[in-house]
Amino acid sequence: MAAKKSPFFDTATTLGKIVAFFGVSALSGVLAAGLMVPIASLAGSSANAGVEIFDALPASFKGEPIAQPSKIVAKDGSTIATFYSENRQPVKLKNISKIMQKAIISIEDERFYEHNGVDVRGIARAAVNNFTSSSQQGASTLTQQYVNNLLVNADVVNGVDRSEMTVSGSKDIADKAREAKLAISIEKEMTKDEILEGYLNLVLFSGRNYGIQAAAQRFYSVDAKDLNVQQAAMLAGMVQLPNAYNPEKYPERSLKRRNTVLAAMLRTGAIDKPAYDKAVKSKLGVKPKEVKSGCVAADSSAYFCDYVTRLITTDEAYGKTKKDRENLLYRGGLTIKTTLDPRLQKEAAKQSKAMIPADDKSNIGAAIVTVEPGTGNILAMGQNKTYAPTDESVGELTTINFAVEKALGGAGGFQGGSTMKPYTTMAWLESGRNMWDRVNAPNKRNYPASFRWQASCLPRGYTIAAGDDGKGWSPANAVTGYPSSMTVDYGLFNSVNSATVAEASKLDLCAIAEGTERLGLIDYDNHVNPTTGKTTSASYPISPANPSFVIGSARITPLAQATAFATWANNGEFCENRALTSVTDATGTAYKVKPVTCEQAVSPQVVADMNGTMTKIAKQKVTKGAIDYPIAGKTGTNNGANSTWFVGYTTGMASAAWVGRYDKNQNDETRNVLIDGVSRSWVDSGTWASPLWTNYMKQVGDLYPTESFGRAKSAPKPPAPKKVEEDESDSASSETSTSKETEAAKESEAPKATETAKPKGNSGDTPTPPKKTNDD
Repeated sequence: MAAKKSPFFDTATTLGKIVAFFGVSALSGVLAAGLMVPIASLAGSSANAGVEIFDALPASFKGEPIAQPSKIVAKDGSTIATFYSENRQPVKLKNISKIMQKAIISIEDERFYEHNGVDVRGIARAAVNNFTSSSQQGASTLTQQYVNNLLVNADVVNGVDRSEMTVSGSKDIADKAREAKLAISIEKEMTKDEILEGYLNLVLFSGRNYGIQAAAQRFYSVDAKDLNVQQAAMLAGMVQLPNAYNPEKYPERSLKRRNTVLAAMLRTGAIDKPAYDKAVKSKLGVKPKEVKSGCVAADSSAYFCDYVTRLITTDEAYGKTKKDRENLLYRGGLTIKTTLDPRLQKEAAKQSKAMIPADDKSNIGAAIVTVEPGTGNILAMGQNKTYAPTDESVGELTTINFAVEKALGGAGGFQGGSTMKPYTTMAWLESGRNMWDRVNAPNKRNYPASFRWQASCLPRGYTIAAGDDGKGWSPANAVTGYPSSMTVDYGLFNSVNSATVAEASKLDLCAIAEGTERLGLIDYDNHVNPTTGKTTSASYPISPANPSFVIGSARITPLAQATAFATWANNGEFCENRALTSVTDATGTAYKVKPVTCEQAVSPQVVADMNGTMTKIAKQKVTKGAIDYPIAGKTGTNNGANSTWFVGYTTGMASAAWVGRYDKNQNDETRNVLIDGVSRSWVDSGTWASPLWTNYMKQVGDLYPTESFGRAKSAPKPPAPKKVEEDESDSASSETSTSKETEAAKESEAPKATETAKPKGNSGDTPTPPKKTNDD
């Protein structure tokens, strides 16, 4: 396909006049060879007409910004990834070695400092050669080449394809006329050094490497200011045919071309004979260093990198269309400063891969994401897989980010299991109740279809749970052995389904759901617009219509859970998570980014009371003394154990560790499946998620504050014991502290979410875990 013409040259009348004039010109042969003589140098009536036509050509054009790479940088200023359509690192002329300047002038335009933009003597020389020899010479000056590169850049920015013209050199007379006119004009506005600097920063050297600094780094791993004679000669020789003289692909051809440049440098006096003799005998000495474009080069930070790019390309603040935003990312020279802490990020990726190998045949995913309480800054986002574009989400490679929602490259969340239970506890305390309150919570208690679950925000003010058989909901515990009556503290510590459901039955479900929304949770299985009642493609906060959400049926993301739990690490202050701290382009223009956005969402005392229990969970059930600073958190496992969690925190960092299925088999069980060489009849959060969190925190937990949490309220002193009649049972009053209560309890499991008010409870057929299995 022919290259599309630049809009400027789409003028048949002007072009016809130019061609007509040159048809009667004595230099028509020269022009046919692709050369251009300044029309002011001609004589005669035809020349005068030509002068008028030439003068009518515009002497300026609307320049476009030169493409520069963008980079994403971490919190410490280190580069995470670079993005470019043209790999270019503009430098000042003073930072380009003098010998490099001499090399490019010697081979491309030895009269650069003498002409006014168009070299008449060079044209004559080339004309004689082209008429008398089978070889062809050009006579474009560095200024003309600079103009040509500016024109090509402008066309690329404006969507005009001039690639064929640039590569093949198939410019017509109008192109050359315009180029010459602009070259003369530019010479009047810019100094020679400014033109040379612009040219050396603009010209293509190979592939997508533009400008001398990028070329010096690419082929010699040095800065442009440090190039020696032979290096400068080799690079100067490349600009004529960048791909043909690539030293990696065609070393012999490149060496010959380099020596041609050295000869030109000797002829023009750029170097003396001894320097020439030494350089021409040297090898190419290439020491390549390639700067890859995109997140594939971001190593352990690749999934965070992908998340950041999607934040940019989906935000209209960076352009009206997605194409505009991508163009800004790849050409705008953005510096995107982020919240990522490389120390935590490296460890998050390392521990995730150590827990479940990336290439494990089970294709189980493992991830950990960390948010900073008090700022919402995302400090780490690691997982066990290797980032790489692939059509299959199976095996070691995937671009799916387990931590985030689908719209930003994620898996769309996972059932939260018992990590959702603290939200019911929060609503319980916010209603004025206490952690030491007792609830009647027998195993597999039935809530008949006639039971009205209070839900004041729903049209009827309540909802029902009819169950699959229409007889109601009977949420069972994962194991038996719990007392039928227990404190709220005991129920949360042992993650007892029946206790959480019993609490919810005494509360307004809307208050519980509102608490999850207040802390930023979205149910990615809920597509019903709460205002209109219509089903849409969007996802909405957790709906109170299905009571099963209280024990974890909602599909939520690890990032959202880490953000929410950070609220309890920060005395009840919720901070929206964020990844960007600043974005500026090559001109210094700053783009608006989300500031630290926090608000008091939960009472500090409510948080302190919850932390009193969740500290014991983290200390006694999860880390078992492996960490000596204050920690808190909650375990979670859903039905089938295809989504297992531990979300834990210190006052300085909140981290969600998740392990489970994410691919097309995400609903399959993980029990009795060979995973990392082992098949287990019982799988819960203690199998992978809790150890993942523990191993991670042992390495990085003390890099951020680890202060004490607030003091939980104490239960009032019990009245003096009364005499117990012989027929009275004291079993229901034997629970005075969590540490004395049974540790045979396993975490209960969450039913699968549904769109109707028919929660699917535990069927009671969950296998009993081995006696020595970690309590969830």
